[in-house]
Amino acid sequence: MKKFWALFFFLWPTVALIVCYIAPSRDWWFYTEAMSPLGVRIDNLFYMILWIVTAVFIGTQYALGYVMWKGATKSESQPAHFSHGSHSLELIWTIVPAFVLVFIALYQMDVWRDFRVKSSFPEETQQDGAQMEITARQFEWRIRYPGPGKQLELTPQPDDLYAVNEVHIPTGRPVKFNLRTDDVQHAFFAPELRIKQDAVPGKVIPVWVMVEESGTYNLLCAELCGWGHYKMRANIYAEPEEKVQEYMEQLLQDQNDDGVSEDSDDADDE
Repeated sequence: MKKFWALFFFLWPTVALIVCYIAPSRDWWFYTEAMSPLGVRIDNLFYMILWIVTAVFIGTQYALGYVMWKGATKSESQPAHFSHGSHSLELIWTIVPAFVLVFIALYQMDVWRDFRVKSSFPEETQQDGAQMEITARQFEWRIRYPGPGKQLELTPQPDDLYAVNEVHIPTGRPVKFNLRTDDVQHAFFAPELRIKQDAVPGKVIPVWVMVEESGTYNLLCAELCGWGHYKMRANIYAEPEEKVQEYMEQLLQDQNDDGVSEDSDDADDE
């Protein structure tokens, strides 16, 4: 039975490694590729960390299997070797993990700086300001666009345009938006774009994204925010600039529609 468990600790990490190797080709991994340049860089960080964790996992499991096999096959007359209190081992398993963590911390700084630090946002977003405001609330996403030909203000303006659960952004250029919440803490999560940012009560948090291909992408809340958390879902529509302008014109028309048609006015005059 001792040999069985030793062989088990040799076998199961090998099976796990094979499954992880074939997972991408069978769509068991990410269900879609990163659809933004920043998302590609985030994926590269993920895979780098994954390779480090995999190497440590395989190494420790095989080492455990080896120790168990040695214990299962040694004769009863062979004395046990005790390594407790080895300063060399303690130095190794302290210095090596510390080196790995420092390496990861330094390696990822450029990516997270470009995503999180406002002064490192693309120059175009800093010149134009925020293109929209997205406010999370129980349980929907409310989008506020500036009026035609105007810049977005921090406080709502009379001619602002509003939408619910429908975000339209142009493709091929970075877009910045302000993230807010009306009530509890929510989390803006666009999985295909690899964007995740908490919406914190009382704060206005700038976020930017660039999508190169037209498409419809999911927007979810990744923070348990109440009984309706499961249905707090929206769509991000990435489309050419002219399509976005058409949408804005239609939004303006719908918002200013008083429900009275020209035909009704003509009939009343008669």
